[in-house]
Amino acid sequence: MPRRQQATARQERLGAELRKLREAAGLKGREAAALLGTDSAQVSQIEAGLAGVSEARLRRIAAHYACTDQELIDALAAMTADRTRGWWEEYRGRLPTAFLDLSELEYYASHRWDVEFLHVPGLLQTEDCARALFSSRVPELPDEDLELRVQHRMQRRCILEKEPPVPYDVLVHEAALRMRVGGRTASRAQLARVLELSEADHITVRVIPFDLEDFADLGSAMVYAGGAVPKLDTVVRDGPHGTGFIDSAAQLNVFRTHFRRVEAVSLAPERSRDFIHRLSKEL
Repeated sequence: MPRRQQATARQERLGAELRKLREAAGLKGREAAALLGTDSAQVSQIEAGLAGVSEARLRRIAAHYACTDQELIDALAAMTADRTRGWWEEYRGRLPTAFLDLSELEYYASHRWDVEFLHVPGLLQTEDCARALFSSRVPELPDEDLELRVQHRMQRRCILEKEPPVPYDVLVHEAALRMRVGGRTASRAQLARVLELSEADHITVRVIPFDLEDFADLGSAMVYAGGAVPKLDTVVRDGPHGTGFIDSAAQLNVFRTHFRRVEAVSLAPERSRDFIHRLSKEL
């Protein structure tokens, strides 16, 4: 397969998993290349996601690496076979790569967990809320770039509407719900949107109220995207220098624990809906 100019996050993840399998087998790149009948440069390109790999070759690689995790092998094989050109590709070269990588990640997710403290999660945002948030960026975005971001965020909601939809669990802090992003009218419409979506069978919204005693998990804001198998899960975190994708086994365990701990102290779904309804009436 021809060498790619740029790998997507999904292609990079496939390559990274193959590198993990090689390292678990105790093989250096040149040793793996000899087993596969290629050169170390080709192995490096595959592991960087810059060179594609067929399903047959992937299974051959797994056999050479003595991998016996059949569920993982099947999941990786499915990634090689998928040649879908996602809707997000229309934004390539027009939006930062992280926007596209997030869209691709959540499109293929088996489930999605969000923990948010400052804003209503993007998948639940109304167009007015998204526009107000992007408009607050410093320096200001040109009008065209602003509208591209809003349009992209609205299209991301397709994962909640496709068949079957992606199961979605949201833990959102009361502070995020109380912030009047875009003004009183826009905020009321935003709460109504959250309430509407929370009624769907595949969407669960829980509120983290202000009055929790000794709550200190404010650093656990995250997007958690489930993979076809748990080893392929990914956590996405935004930082001052960009978006980070986390997939190490140890860190995934940490974020699973964070999510369950915050979930345990959040309000139950029905109480959360009542809570949001009361907030809306206060506006």
